Amino acid sequence: MRRYGPNRRVGNDALLAETDSGWGPLGTVNQPIVNRLIVIVLFEGVDLLDVTGPPEVFSLVPREATERGGYEVVLAAETPEPVTTAAGVRIMPDATFDEVGARAIDTLLVPGSVEVDSEQRIHPVAEPGTVARVKALAARTRRVASVCVGAHILAAAGLLDGKRATTHWSTAQRLAADHPAVRVDPDPIFIRQQGEEGEVWTGAGISACLDLSLALVAEDFGESVALSVARRLVMYLKRPGGQSQFSVPLEQVSTTRRVEDLRHHILSHLDQRLTVPDLAAYAHVSDRQLTRIFKTELGTTPHAYVESARVERAANLLETTDDTLERVASVCGFGTVDTLIRAFRRRLATTPSEYRARFRITPPPLSGAPHGPA
Repeated sequence: MRRYGPNRRVGNDALLAETDSGWGPLGTVNQPIVNRLIVIVLFEGVDLLDVTGPPEVFSLVPREATERGGYEVVLAAETPEPVTTAAGVRIMPDATFDEVGARAIDTLLVPGSVEVDSEQRIHPVAEPGTVARVKALAARTRRVASVCVGAHILAAAGLLDGKRATTHWSTAQRLAADHPAVRVDPDPIFIRQQGEEGEVWTGAGISACLDLSLALVAEDFGESVALSVARRLVMYLKRPGGQSQFSVPLEQVSTTRRVEDLRHHILSHLDQRLTVPDLAAYAHVSDRQLTRIFKTELGTTPHAYVESARVERAANLLETTDDTLERVASVCGFGTVDTLIRAFRRRLATTPSEYRARFRITPPPLSGAPHGPA
Protein backbone atom coordinates (compact mmCIF):
# COMPACT_ATOMS: atom_id res chain seq x y z
CA MET A 1 0.00 0.00 0.00
CA ARG A 2 1.09 3.57 -0.63
CA ARG A 3 1.83 5.47 2.60
CA TYR A 4 2.20 9.08 1.67
CA GLY A 5 2.47 9.99 5.15
CA PRO A 6 -1.77 14.21 9.53
CA ASN A 7 -3.06 12.93 12.43
CA ARG A 8 -6.81 13.23 12.53
CA ARG A 9 -8.14 16.16 14.58
CA VAL A 10 -11.56 16.34 16.18
CA GLY A 11 -13.28 18.42 18.83
CA ASN A 12 -10.84 20.60 20.74
CA ASP A 13 -7.97 19.70 18.42
CA ALA A 14 -7.64 16.30 20.05
CA LEU A 15 -5.46 13.98 18.00
CA LEU A 16 -6.85 10.63 16.97
CA ALA A 17 -4.90 7.66 15.72
CA GLU A 18 -6.23 4.83 13.60
CA THR A 19 -6.14 1.49 15.39
CA ASP A 20 -7.51 -1.94 14.58
CA SER A 21 -10.72 -0.96 16.33
CA GLY A 22 -11.06 2.44 14.68
CA TRP A 23 -9.95 5.92 15.73
CA GLY A 24 -8.60 6.39 19.25
CA PRO A 25 -6.61 9.01 21.24
CA LEU A 26 -3.04 9.54 20.16
CA GLY A 27 -0.54 9.31 22.99
CA THR A 28 3.07 10.41 22.93
CA VAL A 29 5.05 11.56 19.93
CA ASN A 30 7.06 8.33 20.20
CA GLN A 31 4.12 6.39 18.81
CA PRO A 32 4.14 5.39 15.12
CA ILE A 33 3.34 8.08 12.59
CA VAL A 34 -0.38 8.25 11.86
CA ASN A 35 -1.64 8.73 8.31
CA ARG A 36 -5.05 9.72 7.01
CA LEU A 37 -6.42 6.96 4.84
CA ILE A 38 -7.39 8.09 1.34
CA VAL A 39 -9.10 5.47 -0.80
CA ILE A 40 -9.17 6.04 -4.57
CA VAL A 41 -11.83 4.04 -6.41
CA LEU A 42 -10.71 2.02 -9.43
CA PHE A 43 -12.89 0.57 -12.19
CA GLU A 44 -12.44 -0.42 -15.81
CA GLY A 45 -11.93 2.56 -18.13
CA VAL A 46 -11.21 5.05 -15.35
CA ASP A 47 -9.36 8.21 -16.41
CA LEU A 48 -5.67 7.72 -15.61
CA LEU A 49 -4.85 11.29 -14.50
CA ASP A 50 -7.85 11.29 -12.15
CA VAL A 51 -6.18 8.40 -10.34
CA THR A 52 -2.50 9.38 -10.48
CA GLY A 53 -2.73 13.18 -10.11
CA PRO A 54 -3.94 13.48 -6.49
CA PRO A 55 -1.34 11.07 -5.01
CA GLU A 56 1.42 13.24 -6.45
CA VAL A 57 0.09 16.12 -4.33
CA PHE A 58 -0.44 14.00 -1.20
CA SER A 59 3.02 12.42 -1.44
CA LEU A 60 4.74 15.76 -0.84
CA VAL A 61 2.93 16.58 2.41
CA PRO A 62 5.42 14.85 4.79
CA ARG A 63 8.23 16.99 3.38
CA GLU A 64 6.39 20.24 4.07
CA ALA A 65 4.24 19.59 7.18
CA THR A 66 5.68 20.27 10.62
CA GLU A 67 3.33 17.83 12.37
CA ARG A 68 3.89 14.11 12.16
CA GLY A 69 2.03 11.99 9.66
CA GLY A 70 0.54 12.50 6.25
CA TYR A 71 -1.57 10.34 3.97
CA GLU A 72 -1.85 6.68 3.17
CA VAL A 73 -3.25 6.35 -0.35
CA VAL A 74 -4.87 3.06 -1.25
CA LEU A 75 -6.13 2.18 -4.71
CA ALA A 76 -9.20 -0.05 -4.30
CA ALA A 77 -11.09 -2.11 -6.86
CA GLU A 78 -13.67 -4.88 -6.96
CA THR A 79 -10.98 -7.56 -7.33
CA PRO A 80 -7.19 -7.70 -6.94
CA GLU A 81 -6.80 -7.99 -10.73
CA PRO A 82 -5.22 -5.12 -12.73
CA VAL A 83 -7.59 -2.39 -13.95
CA THR A 84 -7.19 -0.98 -17.45
CA THR A 85 -7.57 2.80 -17.59
CA ALA A 86 -8.97 4.90 -20.45
CA ALA A 87 -5.37 5.57 -21.50
CA GLY A 88 -4.71 1.86 -21.86
CA VAL A 89 -2.35 1.82 -18.87
CA ARG A 90 -3.03 -0.98 -16.40
CA ILE A 91 -3.05 -0.23 -12.66
CA MET A 92 -2.68 -2.80 -9.90
CA PRO A 93 -5.10 -2.25 -6.98
CA ASP A 94 -3.70 -2.19 -3.45
CA ALA A 95 -6.85 -3.69 -1.95
CA THR A 96 -10.39 -4.73 -2.73
CA PHE A 97 -13.48 -2.73 -1.77
CA ASP A 98 -14.29 -5.32 0.88
CA GLU A 99 -10.84 -4.93 2.44
CA VAL A 100 -10.90 -1.12 2.67
CA GLY A 101 -14.52 -1.26 3.82
CA ALA A 102 -13.30 -2.74 7.08
CA ARG A 103 -11.05 0.25 7.77
CA ALA A 104 -11.66 3.83 8.95
CA ILE A 105 -11.56 5.87 5.74
CA ASP A 106 -10.76 9.56 6.01
CA THR A 107 -11.31 10.50 2.35
CA LEU A 108 -12.97 8.59 -0.47
CA LEU A 109 -11.78 9.91 -3.84
CA VAL A 110 -13.95 9.00 -6.83
CA PRO A 111 -12.44 9.48 -10.31
CA GLY A 112 -14.46 9.48 -13.51
CA SER A 113 -14.70 8.03 -16.98
CA VAL A 114 -16.54 8.79 -20.21
CA GLU A 115 -17.53 6.91 -23.31
CA VAL A 116 -17.67 8.54 -26.74
CA ASP A 117 -20.19 7.31 -29.28
CA SER A 118 -19.90 7.19 -33.08
CA GLU A 119 -21.15 10.78 -33.31
CA GLN A 120 -18.48 12.00 -30.86
CA ARG A 121 -21.03 12.57 -28.11
CA ILE A 122 -19.68 12.21 -24.57
CA HIS A 123 -21.44 9.96 -22.08
CA PRO A 124 -20.26 9.88 -18.44
CA VAL A 125 -19.87 6.40 -16.99
CA ALA A 126 -21.68 5.46 -13.77
CA GLU A 127 -21.76 1.67 -13.70
CA PRO A 128 -24.29 0.40 -11.12
CA GLY A 129 -21.79 -1.87 -9.37
CA THR A 130 -19.34 0.98 -8.87
CA VAL A 131 -22.13 3.30 -7.73
CA ALA A 132 -23.25 0.78 -5.10
CA ARG A 133 -19.70 0.35 -3.80
CA VAL A 134 -19.15 4.11 -3.59
CA LYS A 135 -22.42 4.58 -1.72
CA ALA A 136 -21.49 1.87 0.81
CA LEU A 137 -17.95 3.18 1.37
CA ALA A 138 -19.15 6.79 1.64
CA ALA A 139 -21.32 5.82 4.61
CA ARG A 140 -18.17 5.15 6.67
CA THR A 141 -16.06 8.00 5.30
CA ARG A 142 -15.42 11.43 6.79
CA ARG A 143 -15.02 13.15 3.44
CA VAL A 144 -16.01 12.23 -0.11
CA ALA A 145 -14.58 13.91 -3.21
CA SER A 146 -15.11 13.39 -6.93
CA VAL A 147 -12.68 14.21 -9.71
CA CYS A 148 -14.00 15.50 -13.02
CA VAL A 149 -16.93 13.36 -14.26
CA GLY A 150 -16.70 11.24 -11.12
CA ALA A 151 -19.46 13.59 -9.91
CA HIS A 152 -21.89 11.51 -11.98
CA ILE A 153 -21.07 8.50 -9.80
CA LEU A 154 -21.64 10.49 -6.61
CA ALA A 155 -24.93 11.79 -8.00
CA ALA A 156 -26.08 8.29 -8.98
CA ALA A 157 -25.29 7.20 -5.41
CA GLY A 158 -27.51 9.99 -4.04
CA LEU A 159 -24.58 11.73 -2.38
CA LEU A 160 -25.16 15.06 -4.16
CA ASP A 161 -28.92 15.37 -3.63
CA GLY A 162 -29.77 18.87 -2.44
CA LYS A 163 -26.15 19.95 -2.82
CA ARG A 164 -24.33 22.32 -5.13
CA ALA A 165 -21.84 20.46 -7.30
CA THR A 166 -19.59 20.87 -10.32
CA THR A 167 -18.14 18.58 -12.96
CA HIS A 168 -16.38 18.88 -16.29
CA TRP A 169 -18.19 21.54 -18.31
CA SER A 170 -18.85 19.11 -21.19
CA THR A 171 -21.08 16.89 -19.01
CA ALA A 172 -22.61 19.51 -16.71
CA GLN A 173 -25.89 19.70 -18.62
CA ARG A 174 -26.15 15.92 -18.58
CA LEU A 175 -25.56 15.86 -14.81
CA ALA A 176 -28.32 18.42 -14.27
CA ALA A 177 -30.71 16.56 -16.56
CA ASP A 178 -30.06 13.11 -15.06
CA HIS A 179 -30.12 14.31 -11.44
CA PRO A 180 -32.57 17.21 -10.91
CA ALA A 181 -32.00 17.11 -7.14
CA VAL A 182 -28.40 18.27 -7.68
CA ARG A 183 -27.73 22.00 -8.00
CA VAL A 184 -25.19 21.87 -10.82
CA ASP A 185 -22.80 24.80 -11.24
CA PRO A 186 -20.57 24.16 -14.28
CA ASP A 187 -18.25 27.09 -13.68
CA PRO A 188 -16.09 26.59 -10.52
CA ILE A 189 -13.03 24.34 -10.59
CA PHE A 190 -14.16 22.75 -7.30
CA ILE A 191 -16.95 23.06 -4.76
CA ARG A 192 -17.02 22.03 -1.09
CA GLN A 193 -20.34 21.24 0.60
CA GLN A 194 -20.82 20.42 4.28
CA GLY A 195 -23.76 18.27 5.35
CA GLU A 196 -24.91 16.26 8.32
CA GLU A 197 -23.37 13.16 6.78
CA GLY A 198 -19.98 14.82 6.23
CA GLU A 199 -18.09 16.77 3.60
CA VAL A 200 -18.64 16.34 -0.11
CA TRP A 201 -16.26 17.90 -2.64
CA THR A 202 -16.66 17.94 -6.42
CA GLY A 203 -14.00 18.95 -8.92
CA ALA A 204 -14.16 20.08 -12.53
CA GLY A 205 -11.80 19.17 -15.38
CA ILE A 206 -9.15 16.49 -15.11
CA SER A 207 -6.29 18.89 -14.37
CA ALA A 208 -8.45 20.52 -11.68
CA CYS A 209 -7.88 17.35 -9.62
CA LEU A 210 -4.59 18.93 -8.56
CA ASP A 211 -6.35 22.09 -7.39
CA LEU A 212 -8.88 19.96 -5.53
CA SER A 213 -6.11 17.92 -3.92
CA LEU A 214 -4.30 21.07 -2.81
CA ALA A 215 -7.54 22.34 -1.27
CA LEU A 216 -7.86 19.09 0.70
CA VAL A 217 -4.27 19.47 1.90
CA ALA A 218 -4.98 23.08 2.91
CA GLU A 219 -8.00 21.96 4.92
CA ASP A 220 -6.00 19.23 6.67
CA PHE A 221 -2.65 20.98 7.21
CA GLY A 222 -3.19 24.67 6.51
CA GLU A 223 -2.56 27.04 3.65
CA SER A 224 1.20 27.28 4.22
CA VAL A 225 1.73 23.55 3.73
CA ALA A 226 -0.46 23.51 0.63
CA LEU A 227 1.50 26.47 -0.75
CA SER A 228 4.79 24.65 -0.19
CA VAL A 229 3.44 21.56 -1.94
CA ALA A 230 2.25 23.69 -4.87
CA ARG A 231 5.71 25.20 -5.19
CA ARG A 232 7.25 21.75 -5.26
CA LEU A 233 4.92 20.88 -8.13
CA VAL A 234 5.57 24.23 -9.85
CA MET A 235 1.86 24.99 -9.57
CA TYR A 236 -0.02 28.16 -8.77
CA LEU A 237 -1.64 28.13 -5.34
CA LYS A 238 -4.32 28.21 -5.08
CA ARG A 239 -6.70 28.71 -7.90
CA PRO A 240 -9.79 29.82 -6.01
CA GLY A 241 -12.55 27.24 -6.06
CA GLY A 242 -14.81 29.84 -7.63
CA GLN A 243 -12.48 30.46 -10.54
CA SER A 244 -14.00 29.60 -13.89
CA GLN A 245 -12.88 26.27 -15.38
CA PHE A 246 -13.11 27.51 -18.96
CA SER A 247 -12.82 30.75 -20.89
CA VAL A 248 -15.64 32.68 -22.51
CA PRO A 249 -14.69 31.85 -26.13
CA LEU A 250 -14.89 28.12 -25.28
CA GLU A 251 -18.39 28.23 -23.85
CA GLN A 252 -21.36 26.67 -25.58
CA VAL A 253 -21.11 27.33 -29.31
CA SER A 254 -24.18 28.89 -30.86
CA THR A 255 -25.97 27.38 -33.80
CA THR A 256 -26.66 30.58 -35.76
CA ARG A 257 -24.32 32.81 -37.71
CA ARG A 258 -25.98 35.90 -36.24
CA VAL A 259 -25.03 34.96 -32.68
CA GLU A 260 -21.52 33.93 -33.69
CA ASP A 261 -21.12 37.33 -35.33
CA LEU A 262 -22.37 38.98 -32.15
CA ARG A 263 -19.91 37.01 -30.03
CA HIS A 264 -16.97 38.02 -32.21
CA HIS A 265 -18.16 41.63 -32.22
CA ILE A 266 -18.24 41.65 -28.43
CA LEU A 267 -14.79 40.11 -28.07
CA SER A 268 -13.36 42.61 -30.58
CA HIS A 269 -14.93 45.69 -28.97
CA LEU A 270 -14.69 45.12 -25.23
CA ASP A 271 -13.39 48.66 -24.68
CA GLN A 272 -16.55 50.15 -26.20
CA ARG A 273 -20.18 50.49 -25.07
CA LEU A 274 -21.87 47.09 -25.29
CA THR A 275 -25.30 47.67 -23.80
CA VAL A 276 -28.36 45.68 -24.85
CA PRO A 277 -29.55 48.53 -27.16
CA ASP A 278 -26.06 48.77 -28.70
CA LEU A 279 -25.90 45.05 -29.41
CA ALA A 280 -29.51 44.92 -30.61
CA ALA A 281 -28.80 47.73 -33.07
CA TYR A 282 -25.70 45.92 -34.32
CA ALA A 283 -27.70 42.71 -34.85
CA HIS A 284 -30.72 44.56 -36.30
CA VAL A 285 -33.13 43.09 -33.76
CA SER A 286 -35.19 44.46 -30.89
CA ASP A 287 -33.86 44.56 -27.32
CA ARG A 288 -36.31 41.86 -26.27
CA GLN A 289 -35.39 39.65 -29.22
CA LEU A 290 -31.67 40.03 -28.46
CA THR A 291 -32.19 38.95 -24.86
CA ARG A 292 -34.22 35.95 -26.01
CA ILE A 293 -31.52 34.97 -28.55
CA PHE A 294 -28.77 35.05 -25.90
CA LYS A 295 -30.85 33.06 -23.44
CA THR A 296 -31.72 30.41 -26.03
CA GLU A 297 -28.35 30.14 -27.78
CA LEU A 298 -25.87 30.84 -24.98
CA GLY A 299 -27.89 30.17 -21.85
CA THR A 300 -27.18 33.62 -20.39
CA THR A 301 -28.06 37.29 -20.74
CA PRO A 302 -26.23 39.80 -22.95
CA HIS A 303 -25.03 41.72 -19.88
CA ALA A 304 -23.70 38.57 -18.18
CA TYR A 305 -21.94 37.44 -21.34
CA VAL A 306 -20.28 40.83 -21.89
CA GLU A 307 -19.13 40.97 -18.27
CA SER A 308 -17.72 37.43 -18.48
CA ALA A 309 -15.82 38.33 -21.65
CA ARG A 310 -14.41 41.47 -20.03
CA VAL A 311 -13.33 39.56 -16.94
CA GLU A 312 -11.66 36.96 -19.16
CA ARG A 313 -9.73 39.65 -21.04
CA ALA A 314 -8.78 41.41 -17.82
CA ALA A 315 -7.57 38.14 -16.28
CA ASN A 316 -5.36 37.57 -19.31
CA LEU A 317 -3.85 41.04 -19.00
CA LEU A 318 -3.25 40.55 -15.28
CA GLU A 319 -1.47 37.27 -16.00
CA THR A 320 0.73 38.50 -18.84
CA THR A 321 1.33 42.25 -18.44
CA ASP A 322 2.31 44.83 -15.83
CA ASP A 323 -0.53 47.15 -16.86
CA THR A 324 -2.01 49.15 -14.00
CA LEU A 325 -5.51 48.30 -12.80
CA GLU A 326 -6.64 51.62 -14.29
CA ARG A 327 -5.29 50.58 -17.68
CA VAL A 328 -6.83 47.10 -17.44
CA ALA A 329 -10.20 48.56 -16.46
CA SER A 330 -10.08 50.96 -19.39
CA VAL A 331 -9.07 48.59 -22.20
CA CYS A 332 -11.54 45.94 -21.02
CA GLY A 333 -14.47 48.34 -20.93
CA PHE A 334 -15.04 48.48 -17.17
CA GLY A 335 -14.47 52.22 -17.01
CA THR A 336 -13.33 52.34 -13.39
CA VAL A 337 -11.22 50.16 -11.12
CA ASP A 338 -14.15 49.83 -8.71
CA THR A 339 -16.28 48.29 -11.47
CA LEU A 340 -13.41 45.95 -12.36
CA ILE A 341 -13.07 44.84 -8.73
CA ARG A 342 -16.81 44.22 -8.35
CA ALA A 343 -16.86 42.13 -11.54
CA PHE A 344 -13.92 39.99 -10.35
CA ARG A 345 -15.55 39.41 -6.98
CA ARG A 346 -18.78 38.43 -8.68
CA ARG A 347 -17.23 36.14 -11.31
CA LEU A 348 -14.09 34.77 -9.69
CA ALA A 349 -14.62 35.35 -5.96
CA THR A 350 -11.33 37.22 -5.76
CA THR A 351 -9.87 40.66 -6.52
CA PRO A 352 -7.76 41.69 -9.54
CA SER A 353 -4.72 42.25 -7.31
CA GLU A 354 -5.07 38.84 -5.67
CA TYR A 355 -5.59 37.21 -9.05
CA ARG A 356 -2.40 38.81 -10.41
CA ALA A 357 -0.42 37.76 -7.34
CA ARG A 358 -1.46 34.13 -7.88
CA PHE A 359 -1.35 33.82 -11.64
CA ARG A 360 1.18 36.35 -12.95
CA ILE A 361 3.25 34.68 -15.63
CA THR A 362 6.84 35.89 -15.36
CA PRO A 363 8.38 36.17 -18.83
CA PRO A 364 11.75 34.48 -19.38
CA PRO A 365 14.80 36.76 -19.47
CA LEU A 366 15.87 37.98 -22.89
CA SER A 367 18.74 36.04 -24.43
CA GLY A 368 22.03 37.61 -23.41
CA ALA A 369 20.35 39.84 -20.86
CA PRO A 370 21.97 40.01 -17.41
CA HIS A 371 20.31 37.92 -14.71
CA GLY A 372 21.43 40.00 -11.77
CA PRO A 373 22.82 43.40 -10.80
CA ALA A 374 25.29 44.77 -13.29
